[in-house]
Amino acid sequence: MKIRILYINPVGSTEYDQDLRQFLEKYKNPNTEIIEESLGKGPPHIEYHYYEALVLTDILHRVKRAEKEEYQGVIVGCFYDPGLREAKEISDKLMVTALCEPSLHIATALGNKFSILVGRNKWIPKMHENVVNYGFESKLASFKSLNLGVLDFHKDEAFTAHKMITLSKEAVEKDLAEVIILGCGIQFGFYKELQETLGVPVIDPVLAALKFMEFLVELKLRLNWGFSKIGGFESPPQEEIVKFKLEEQYQIKGLWS
Repeated sequence: MKIRILYINPVGSTEYDQDLRQFLEKYKNPNTEIIEESLGKGPPHIEYHYYEALVLTDILHRVKRAEKEEYQGVIVGCFYDPGLREAKEISDKLMVTALCEPSLHIATALGNKFSILVGRNKWIPKMHENVVNYGFESKLASFKSLNLGVLDFHKDEAFTAHKMITLSKEAVEKDLAEVIILGCGIQFGFYKELQETLGVPVIDPVLAALKFMEFLVELKLRLNWGFSKIGGFESPPQEEIVKFKLEEQYQIKGLWS
């Protein structure tokens, strides 16, 4: 059974699109068609809450449009998991995840404690909030900061890998982490060298999201297990969206109707 998944890189820049496409194609299942795209406008990274807020509306409207385009799954490609709760709320048939949620689930299945490699200290409060909200605080060994921004990881990959290995060894030996999570989608591609060096599972969040989404889509198609709509993920009523003229106000004609 063929499944279609959309991977949204939630930034305005297309700098990493080609590399991400090739990376995802390499690891997807044979029956998976995966389309990767950026938003087409906005900042080239969303390390700051203001930048994140700017792209949220476009992320959510792209998710809803993907449902109309008959995708079965959407991945929001950022470890902040921007708009994930809201995207689940507006999805009727579509499965949605981001990068942090699946990484934590997989890491805690593979080891007792995990450490997350972040780019900068700036990221830690938001990522710690995610860990707490997903119920995994007791499994968190530490955050380790590389002192690198999103756009720095691939400038000198040997330098980045060296910093990753050094901090990961510290996390394993001193913080007793049993699994390492790479805390950014643009850290894609480094996991294999780290894993071979460290001898512990190293979670690439892009691959975690891909495999988690393939799993979620299969659950939806075979067992009809989707997002519960009787509580937190209850969708806004169609009649309110029409009444409030949201399509006209936000220039998203046909998105809900």
